[in-house]
Amino acid sequence: MDASIQRLLNDKLYDKRKVGALELERVVREAANKDHERVRKIIDQLCHEYAYAVHQPHARNGGLIGLAAASIALGPEVARYLTEIVPPVLACFSDQDARVRYYACESMYNIAKVAKGEILLFFNDVFDALCKLAADSELSVKNGAELLDRLIKDIASESAATYVSVLQTPDGVMNDPDPDDTDTSVELPTAFSLARFIPLLKERIHVINPFTRTFLVSWITLLDSIPDLELVFYLPAFLAGLFKFLSDPNRDVHVATQGALERFLAEIRRIARIKRGIEESRRSHGEGKTKPVATSDSGSPNTEDDANLDILSGDNYSESGEDGQDASADGDWIPGQDVHVDHPKILEILVAFLDSTSEEEIRLTALRWIDSFFDICPEDILPFVPRLLSQVLPAMASDVEQVRQAAHRVDTSLMEYIVSLSEEPVVSEVLPAVQPRSMTPKDVATLDRRDSTSNTRGLVSSGEVQTPPPASASPNAAQGTMDLDYATTVSALTLQFLNEHEATRVAALTWLIMLHRKAPRKVLAINDGTFPALLKTLSDPAEAVVTRDLQLLSQISRNSDDDYFYSFMVNLLQLFCTDRKLLETRGNLIIRQLCVSLSAERIYRTLADCLEKDEDVEFASIMVQNLNNNLITAPELADLRKRLKNLETRDGQTFFVALFRSWCHNAVATFSLCLLAQAYEQAYNLLQIFAELEMTVNMLIQIDKLVQLLESPVFTYLRLQLLEPEKYPYLYKCLYGLLMLLPQSSAFAALKNRLNSVSGIGYLHTAPRATPIAATSNYERPNRLKGREDGGIKWVELLEKFKSVQEKARRQQRQSLLKDDAAAIGPLPDEKFTNPVEPTSLVTQGRLPGSGSAINVQGAPQPTASQGQKPKSGLGHLGRLSGAVGGRKTRR
Repeated sequence: MDASIQRLLNDKLYDKRKVGALELERVVREAANKDHERVRKIIDQLCHEYAYAVHQPHARNGGLIGLAAASIALGPEVARYLTEIVPPVLACFSDQDARVRYYACESMYNIAKVAKGEILLFFNDVFDALCKLAADSELSVKNGAELLDRLIKDIASESAATYVSVLQTPDGVMNDPDPDDTDTSVELPTAFSLARFIPLLKERIHVINPFTRTFLVSWITLLDSIPDLELVFYLPAFLAGLFKFLSDPNRDVHVATQGALERFLAEIRRIARIKRGIEESRRSHGEGKTKPVATSDSGSPNTEDDANLDILSGDNYSESGEDGQDASADGDWIPGQDVHVDHPKILEILVAFLDSTSEEEIRLTALRWIDSFFDICPEDILPFVPRLLSQVLPAMASDVEQVRQAAHRVDTSLMEYIVSLSEEPVVSEVLPAVQPRSMTPKDVATLDRRDSTSNTRGLVSSGEVQTPPPASASPNAAQGTMDLDYATTVSALTLQFLNEHEATRVAALTWLIMLHRKAPRKVLAINDGTFPALLKTLSDPAEAVVTRDLQLLSQISRNSDDDYFYSFMVNLLQLFCTDRKLLETRGNLIIRQLCVSLSAERIYRTLADCLEKDEDVEFASIMVQNLNNNLITAPELADLRKRLKNLETRDGQTFFVALFRSWCHNAVATFSLCLLAQAYEQAYNLLQIFAELEMTVNMLIQIDKLVQLLESPVFTYLRLQLLEPEKYPYLYKCLYGLLMLLPQSSAFAALKNRLNSVSGIGYLHTAPRATPIAATSNYERPNRLKGREDGGIKWVELLEKFKSVQEKARRQQRQSLLKDDAAAIGPLPDEKFTNPVEPTSLVTQGRLPGSGSAINVQGAPQPTASQGQKPKSGLGHLGRLSGAVGGRKTRR
């Protein structure tokens, strides 16, 4: 450069530097056409002596304005000099002086305005510099950077997808811009490359500054709006960082990010819809070609390949939806049909953001995306099912209503998709049913399974098992069923039993029920470690959880053999034995729910068999009492009660005997079982044995409850039988025997009133003792007993069994009392009611209605109580009785 120009460019005044730049522009323009070497030397001098003069800010400013002037003078020829011009300008973007940074923006703006598409060769460097200037502390620098950013965006939106640098284009093409003469076999690289840009974006996406984040989102939105770039292909590279922008407190960043994500999701939907439409058109096109030919299956792949070639080699273009889909089968290209979207990688990122530690807005957006993916690519979701359930189920109990609703939608969509998968598991479950099975004919599993697979059996019977699935089913559905990891899914669901929220635990059990119904052989096998967790869940405080758990356990038992069912019953009894609170609070619910879901008789037979062998007589007595109360009162066991009343059949006899042998652990339960089965003579014989037993407070309470149950609708038949004393003589003896066992209480009064109401009928039939009546009574009763004896009920053996079990219980109770006495000296709260004198204070309070004096029990003298005292409930008296006899240990 001339010395005058050098002096002007080095001046501290902007106006003089501008005059020098204008003079330099004139010189370069004159040398550009004839003296390229001088131009190169001028640019080299501007770079090294001015722009790179770090400690001379005025020289740097002069170099920047000089490089801009040279670029303007060169015009289109600036492309071959950009490799020397751009780097020093980029270096000035990081200068400490704000004025240098501003003049660098001004210089790059002028250079880019002249270079246009050629500046895209340096896009990464310019983008990186602008990314830093977006957060500059100086307002003037930020304004200059915004102007430059706007210009670069205009250039990119216009040329990024197609522009090829003149340096990469052959001379012939530069001279002849006609594209028809271009050799199409040579594919020239474009100046801008997403593949080179994405690593930089992936690095910069983790910034925190809100201005830089806004800058990045604006560029992502712009690049995505350019049709031929297909930024969505690289979406997994920066999606995670983009999602983190949603937690930015700056509202502008949040709104811009939400808009960009919605745009990406809409584009993914559009591409999936286009591909699905092309696939359907190709399939229908192929069927249309193969149908009239009626050839073998070997011809179908050729048809598909031909359709594929037609689509890929098409030259036409159609923007309309209907025309495009129709034409796609004929070979037209549709925008988006060849774009690959990596759905698994995107799902991997989305599932990671479902963690409870993520921001609410991020979780909500991730859930919405996942829900949309069920319409886009449901088959790609299968590998993520365990992880999805681990995150979605806890989100269903979120404190945020929107998150909770979104989680419910994802859960519903996921379950519907799993249910709608290929029916192969159900068919495979049906086919072995033809083979012999080890289960008993009474097993209700076959009936339940037949109901649940009625539609599938229709297909099997019509011979359509080998036909392809319908068009509505995805071709990947069968393969997806095989890819579903049932073991990992069950483990993930089992872990949700520990969740503190009831909704999550209920949802986990609902999933297990569905999975087991779909693939019983793959879910919760006999030796599965999940079984103990299901048993432990029975202690859950939420009743809805227990109900679902029982439904699942019943479903498993229905689809398993007898060994599994027996193991289930044994484990259930062990759980009741170790957790008495569970037995007390949920025992009845568990037993009734199981009887609804499974065969009630099978449950009672199995439990009776287990209890008969139980060595813990105290627990066996409590358990028998619970089972007996449910047997009498539960509406679900009405059929079981009807079967017990029919002892003439072999089935009824074996069931009665099975229950009787285990019911022997509880005397009152055994007695009530005989009343239920109308075995009144056996019940009377049991009462004779009661006289030899020690009448504890607990036993009297059970008798009190039995008397109350006799007034219930279950025993209506028994009360009506009191009208036929000649036919049921032992029924009177049983009830009067109960009356003799009870202390005078409300239960005593109720039973006495009931017997008094029919006592006239009893006297009417028993007073004459005529031969016909006696013959009738003696005729029917021996025949009834004889029929039972012939049927196989050995009544004497049952009585001996009852005596031996009660004697064993008495010995164990005495041993426990002796141990208690040795451990501590003092009154025992659970003492036997054996003293005929001690309870007089209790008995005197139990007066019959209208009686003025107390009734003596066992001949004990009774002191007279006050006339104004009212009778109290039987349970109240029995509670006081335990305190009255607490210190007595003598036996009669």
